[in-house]
This record gives sequence, C-alpha cells and structure tokens, in this order.
Amino acid sequence: MSRKLPKYLSELPVYKKAMEIWVLSRSISTYLNYDLSGINSKGEEDPHIYFSGDIVQQSTSLGDEIINAALEPLQENRDKHFMSLNRLTENLYDNCSRLEKANSKSVDYLSLLKVELRKFNKLQRHWMMTL
Repeated sequence: MSRKLPKYLSELPVYKKAMEIWVLSRSISTYLNYDLSGINSKGEEDPHIYFSGDIVQQSTSLGDEIINAALEPLQENRDKHFMSLNRLTENLYDNCSRLEKANSKSVDYLSLLKVELRKFNKLQRHWMMTL
C-alpha cells in the first residue's frame, strides 16, 4: 500500500472499508498480543498469538487486492483478484473465530471485526459487479 493511488481508488467505499478493517485488525492484534505474549505454566506460548498476526497480514492484503483488481485491464486477471479477495475475507473470518477461543480479555473486539467483514463482503459483491 505504499504506491501512489489514483484519487478515485482511494474514494471507493470498498477500499475505505478495507482500510477500516486494516486499522481495526491492527488494534485488535496489539491488544491480543499484550494478553497472549506470556508463557503459560508449562513454559509454552499461547498458540493463538499467531492468528493475531495473520489477521493483520490478511487485512493488509485486502487493500492491495482491491487496487490490483481495479487497475487490471483484463477481466480474466480481475477475476483472479476477486477470488483472492474472497479467500482473504474467508480466512480473516475464520481467524477471528479461532481467536475468539483465546484466553484474552480482548476477544470481545473480534465481534466488531466480524461485523465489519460482513459489511465488506456486501460492498465487495456490489463493487465486483460494477467492474
């Protein structure tokens, strides 16, 4: 997401929602990492800590895939980006479900992220029809 975006892309509702999801997932991950970073009584780390990093990586990729799909001139290649967006949102939702089982006080925020992912799916479906 470091490249210069055309103005129309940064104003797309689907892109704005992806950026909201990215910010929210980073915040949630920060809270979860604080709670899950300790070592338990057996000397092991909490395995859920890795899912918190996954939600950040996947949410970062949402914006990139939207940009790639919007700038792609060939419909066939655009469809690949759409499929990738679908996989990313499914994985994000699954990782949220996994993180809800973690022993943390911050898991309540994951329901907010799931709600935003559902909104993103609706925006994404509409946006895909317009391209």
